[in-house]
Amino acid sequence: MALTVQPLYVLASGGERALEQLDVTTNNIANISTPGFKRILMRELSQPVIRGLAQENILTFPRFKDTKVITEQGVIRKTDSPFDFAIHGKGFFQIKVKGSTLLTRNGHFFLNSEGFLVDQNGNKVLDEIQRPIKIDPNAPFTVTDDGTIYQNGEKVAKISITMYDTISAVGEGYYKPNGKQLIPEFKLLRGFLEMSNVNPIKEMINLIQAQRRFEIYGNLIRSLDALNHRSNEIGKV
Repeated sequence: MALTVQPLYVLASGGERALEQLDVTTNNIANISTPGFKRILMRELSQPVIRGLAQENILTFPRFKDTKVITEQGVIRKTDSPFDFAIHGKGFFQIKVKGSTLLTRNGHFFLNSEGFLVDQNGNKVLDEIQRPIKIDPNAPFTVTDDGTIYQNGEKVAKISITMYDTISAVGEGYYKPNGKQLIPEFKLLRGFLEMSNVNPIKEMINLIQAQRRFEIYGNLIRSLDALNHRSNEIGKV
């Protein structure tokens, strides 16, 4: 008599979760040197089990509820570049990306050929009223702690710094705002960049654990499949 295929489905589901963990951890490691990158954590929801005929647990594996962006402060390094900005505290820059307003902590900015302040992908940095920021490239400028830009003794714009209670990663160091908008608490530093908050040692440990977990599920699936075939052969005798 053939064995039930339900354990195979459960094992395959566990393997899929391990693969998701591998992808997330690999992405964290790949962005260790990306300014402003925030570590992503997969949050566990529950511990499903496979039960044997005697109702004994033979395997447990985590199910993941979702991914959470860990927004804790990264190390701030001095660059002395006049267009590098670091947010010390809570908040995000607002960037116009393909018609959408996204968030980032990567303050590695430039002036484009038209004099607009842009990020490393050429997307425009927004001011407090959601307009692109334009600076005269031929005149010196100053920036206050709250992001206000002055040039020739006049206010040019104020860099928008905003905060939300939850955000989701969309790739390339950008984040989508979710939930409730909060009041940012920050000090803007010119000539500095915030580094990634990824801990390489912890992420390598997570990577090894996810790889081992994936291998375990693969081995169990192969063993259960072989047992199923043997059961079929015995049933034919």
